Amino acid sequence: MDILKIFENIDKGGTLSREEIKTLLALEDKVLIQRLFDTAYKIKLEYVGNKVYFRGLIELSNVCRKDCYYCGIRKSNENVVRYSMTSQEIVDAAMWAYKNKYGSVVLQSGERTDKNFTDAMTDVVHKIKHASGGTLGITLCLGEQSPEVYKQWFAAGAHRYLLRIETSNPELYAKLHPADHSHAERLKCLKSLKEIGYQVGTGVMAGLPFQTLDDLAGDLLFFKENDIDMIGMGPYLVHDDTPLANEMPDFDTRKESQLELGLKMIAIARILLKDVNIASTTALQALDDRGREMGLKAGANIIMPNITDVKYRSLYQLYEDKPCLDDSPDHCKSCLKWRVESVGEKIAYDEWGDSVHFYERVRKAKDNEQ
Repeated sequence: MDILKIFENIDKGGTLSREEIKTLLALEDKVLIQRLFDTAYKIKLEYVGNKVYFRGLIELSNVCRKDCYYCGIRKSNENVVRYSMTSQEIVDAAMWAYKNKYGSVVLQSGERTDKNFTDAMTDVVHKIKHASGGTLGITLCLGEQSPEVYKQWFAAGAHRYLLRIETSNPELYAKLHPADHSHAERLKCLKSLKEIGYQVGTGVMAGLPFQTLDDLAGDLLFFKENDIDMIGMGPYLVHDDTPLANEMPDFDTRKESQLELGLKMIAIARILLKDVNIASTTALQALDDRGREMGLKAGANIIMPNITDVKYRSLYQLYEDKPCLDDSPDHCKSCLKWRVESVGEKIAYDEWGDSVHFYERVRKAKDNEQ
């Protein structure tokens, strides 16, 4: 396939076919890869600008009912010391974000569906909203729940939800999870979130064992076909206490290619989806100290600084070599300010930074009803 024609088509505003996406993912020439990143960055500036929105990340618990084969906090990992932050600790962390002009927070944890947990989260969301005078945006990343629980949290004040599908291929999903984990249920949850009114985010891992470029192309097309508002995805990183680690014993020799693939996914997502929010994840920085800056230059516009109390950081490791485990929220803030500004971007303080795509999606839905 003529790669130059693909770039010409993109420059003219054309969309990408599955085969064209696979061609871009397979690029090896460094000049062409840089052209891909530059093309994505140009589209980012056109559709969402050069603002970077901070989402203060609060990793509130590593207790999880799931047993995903790739995850360091899977329930069967007996080497994990389990913790759950108190409601007050979560609210205090959120208020630190509010006082430091972060526009939003992300509440993230292992997956639990018991009523004690879901009610506690409702209370926490309500308290954060009240304490910030309704001005702090709240994204939840709390896994699969019933529609009733999603409605409960939405009513309390959460307005964005991130639920990563990890792969759009059900067969690959089955290789990454025990038999009692349902890909169909994951998709059902995404549908419920959209119907309730959330800005809906999802994402995948790139560079998984058993994964093909066709799988990744399918993932990107899944985002488009399902009108996703936010993308949170990154390269697959090994955790030694997981079954999947055995499928990639040569991971240390593949870090550069994993990083490159993760950046390609960001760039193609930006080219394909135009106006969505895309996170430059910590996983990129785990592979290269400048990974998150690279993500911004490849088309991302969201960064999630970790504002979890340092005493909990080392206990929430989904993968090995997670960076910034000893950095206080204050240190992280100043470090990220420098990193963002070093690539010519600017931090949008005190702004929610909602997905442009979300509002366009809602507008189109209203037009269709009339």
